Parts: sequence; C-alpha cells; structure tokens
Amino acid sequence: MAGDQGRVRIEEGVVFGTGGDRELRCDVFHPPALAGPAPGVLLVHGGAWRGGDRLQLRGYGVLLGRRGYVCVATEYRLAQDAAWPAQIEDVKCALRFMRANAASLGIDADRIVVQGNSAGGHLALLAAGTPDDPRFEGTGGHEGVSSAVCAAIAIYPPTLLAHGSMPRGAVPAFALSDAADAALAAEASPATYFGPQFPPTMLIHGTGDQLVPVAASELAYEALTAAGVPCELHIYPEQPHSFDADPVFGRRCADEMLFFLDRYAKPAGRSPSLGTAAAS
Repeated sequence: MAGDQGRVRIEEGVVFGTGGDRELRCDVFHPPALAGPAPGVLLVHGGAWRGGDRLQLRGYGVLLGRRGYVCVATEYRLAQDAAWPAQIEDVKCALRFMRANAASLGIDADRIVVQGNSAGGHLALLAAGTPDDPRFEGTGGHEGVSSAVCAAIAIYPPTLLAHGSMPRGAVPAFALSDAADAALAAEASPATYFGPQFPPTMLIHGTGDQLVPVAASELAYEALTAAGVPCELHIYPEQPHSFDADPVFGRRCADEMLFFLDRYAKPAGRSPSLGTAAAS
C-alpha cells in the first residue's frame, strides 16, 4: 500500500474537536484530483476500545483516496481514559466536523460514509444507527450539525454486547466498559438500532475469527435484510481477526469497499469502480 501514497495528499494531525480536556485529531486523505465535492469516508480504528490509533487504517485512506474519496482517519478517547459513551461521542464529533467543514475539505455533505474495523466497526455501525441521537452526540464541537451518514462499512465488528449470558454473536460488554450492565450493553449494541431507518451497510468477516464471532456480522445481515435495508455480507473462510492486515487481503477488502461505495456514494462523473487492481 505504501507505493500508492504519492498520489494522495495526507494532511496529518488536524484538530477536529475536543474530548474531555484534550484536542482530538485526525488525518485527512485528499484525492489527487477533484472535479467537485467528493464523497467523504470516516475511518475508525479498532483495538478493543482500549488500544489502536488512527494510523491503523492509513492503507485504506490511501487506496480509497486514489479512487476519489476524501478519507478522514479519526482518533477517539480510549475506554481506560474516558468512560463510555466518550468513544461514540468522539466518532460523531468527527462526522460533524466533516459536514461542518465540507466546503474546505472538498466533501459532499450529503455523501458521508462511516467505516471501521473491529471496535471501530462497532462504533461505525452505532453511529450509522443513531444519527443525531442526543445520548451520543457529546459536546466536543460542531454542535447542531448532523452526524447522519449515507452508508456504513464494518469489518469484523461487534454488533451485540451482552452482560451475563452470551447469546449468538455476542461479545462481553465489559470489554467496552468496566461499569457494564444490561442497560449499557443494550444501549451500546448496534443491534439495538437495526431497522428500516438504517443506511445501506456492508459487512466483512472471517470464519476463523476467535475474538469477534462471525455470527456477529451474520446477525447484523439477517436483521438489516429483514428490515429491508440494502446490506451485503462478505465472509472469508478460515480467516482470523484482523486478516486484512495482510496486504493481499487488505487490497481485496478495499476492492469490495470501493464497489459498495461506488453504488451508494459514487464520486460524480465516474462509472462504478473495477477495483484497485484494475486502477494500478
């Protein structure tokens, strides 16, 4: 992926809001050429809500940026530093930043997509399902601007958090919060918000995932499809958690994402993508 970076301008360390008593920063990936306002993609890193940083999804920022998407790789306060719902508040602040600064960023404010891996996938789906929900908006900046998205992409995401018994596809809520109880688990579960109002969604998962069961994405697909939401699920047999860290799989996942994005947030004046390999 590193060989593609010369074609995309990366603006690093941009302050997009505040979380608690500190600034929150993101990296902005600008496409090599824009014919007009471009779709924006917010990239949300994983790390079990307690680790990781915005550099994790740099490769996706470059690959999607090459194809005409303005990507914003965001940080958020980690669970050991700030109690839930700080994490989703910061993600929504980043979405509001993108919309509030759409003109200067070159973004079409009506075509903002949220994407995440693992814990970032959880936050991406939760943001997609709770647009402008006052419980999660926070006060980090750009208040009064919508946090709604036109589509969501989640790679091996937790979709159901559980306290006590563990139903199919669930992960323990205490991974997110030391103060987890049944109410917090339900509030923080993207599955709680799956319904007809959800935006088009793409899910990617491996059957060899030992951290987040593939059933997490399967139940999301089942619920969203039953609700009439355009949803697709890509399952990679035998692949573990974080399998897209392998550049071969990373490029393949980027191709899948581009084909989805080109149908639901396509850059103006371009036919659907044939993938990064064809563009190389």
